[in-house]
Parts: sequence; structure tokens; C-alpha cells
Amino acid sequence: MEGEGARVRRSIGSSQLPDLDPFLMLDEFCATKPAGFPKHPHRGFETVSYMLQGSCKHKDNAGNEGIIGPGDLQWMTAGRGVIHSEMPGSDGVNSGLQLWVNLRRSEKLVEASYQDLNHKQIPQSSCDGVKVKVIAGESLGVKSPVRTRTPTMYLDFSVEKGGKLSQPVPEKWTAFAYILTGKIYFGTSHQELCEPHHIVVFSDGPNVTFENKDNEPCHFVLIAGEPLNEPVSRHGPFVMSTPKEIDEAIMDYKMRQNGFEEKYEI
Repeated sequence: MEGEGARVRRSIGSSQLPDLDPFLMLDEFCATKPAGFPKHPHRGFETVSYMLQGSCKHKDNAGNEGIIGPGDLQWMTAGRGVIHSEMPGSDGVNSGLQLWVNLRRSEKLVEASYQDLNHKQIPQSSCDGVKVKVIAGESLGVKSPVRTRTPTMYLDFSVEKGGKLSQPVPEKWTAFAYILTGKIYFGTSHQELCEPHHIVVFSDGPNVTFENKDNEPCHFVLIAGEPLNEPVSRHGPFVMSTPKEIDEAIMDYKMRQNGFEEKYEI
């Protein structure tokens, strides 16, 4: 459980896989009213919320608020500080993925900002039984409008029986896939079968190759990013570069200053 009664499957940010530079956390979350994620702070990184079912209502200390529904995206740069809430926006099941992306030390104290895309604004393409929604980066000839401070690729694939593809990944980037539904084989000469709610981390290479040999469709996300190779100091919702910076973040939050001013009710 996380927040207040919300259920999560945490694949990055757990004791088995504490981080995967530049990624700090990946949660598959599910919440029904009144459960959710009430008021809490962030500093030093970005949160990427991608809804799969239902909706999520967001409010922050600067007066920003909105609702993202199925297939919608919110890319939030917490930067120097945000206090916000993320609560179910509809009755029934509200589920999705939340990814935390680290920021370079030089960008950890930028002003907070948002990039919101509804499902109609996310570019899509398809080829030979493979459909992709390009949340960030580029695939099958289409490119996302999302600007990523830490270079990131985030692709949502749906693969029919017999569908296969080799997706290019930039050299030396960290890459992984998280399976949502169905089964998929990764690799070329030595293929590995992956099942729902499992993560597979890829070795450095020019492509990630996959094929669906099952009768049922497979739905998964492929995420990759450029490692920062910088020191990481973290405490709950704060991710900085040194313990001193963590202490400063905690004090700023307690004092409601330097990005944590509560100008609006959350």
C-alpha cells in the first residue's frame, strides 16, 4: 500500500532494484475512492503519470489542477518543489503507471512545470501487428512532442499474435520493459519469455527486439533513458545529490519556502 489505501506494484525503487539510472521508481498503481495519494511534496526529479483506466485528479500548491483520463499523460517537473495531491477522479478502478525520472544536479532546482497530453495528442503508429503510442521519443516514424530534460524514450506497445519489431535504442542508454497484459518474447537468437507485472532490463545494444508468439495480444511499455552518472541522495519524496541538499529540502518543506509555499488549498 502507498498513499492512503492505494495498491502499487513497484518494480523500480524496491529492495530488489533500488534504481536504474536515470530512473528512480516505477509503480503500477490502482486506487478506488476514497483511497489515493493525498497532499505530499516532491523535489529534485520528474514524475510521469500515465493513466490506463479511470482517471486521476491533480491539484498543487501553485493552483494548478486537472484530471487525466485513460491514455492521458502528465509529465511533471517537480524541480525546486511541488506540493500536490493525486486522487481518483472517477468511481470504480483508477489505474496507471507512475515513473520517476531523475534530473541532473544542475536542473534539480528549476521551476516546477507540467506537460499534459490527452490520449488524442499522443502520436501513434502501427506496422505488422505492432501498434505504438509514442509518449516520449520516437518510434515507427512518429515523434512525441514531450520535451525531456533527461533524455528519455517512453513507448506503449500493443502487439498482436505474430507481431514483431526491432526498436532502436540510443547507445549506452538504460532500457527496460514492463509487461501489463499478455506474454512477449524479447531477444533474437536467445529469446526470453516475459509475463504480466514483470520487468526486464536490457543490456546495452542498438535494438530491443520482441515477438508475440502467443494467441493473445500483449501490452507493455518500453522505457529508456540516458544515465546521469551522478551521486544520488534520496529521502522519501526528495531526490538530491548530497545529504546536505536533502536536509535543506526537508527544512524548506517544513518552513513552506523555496518552492513549497502553499498559495492554494490542496
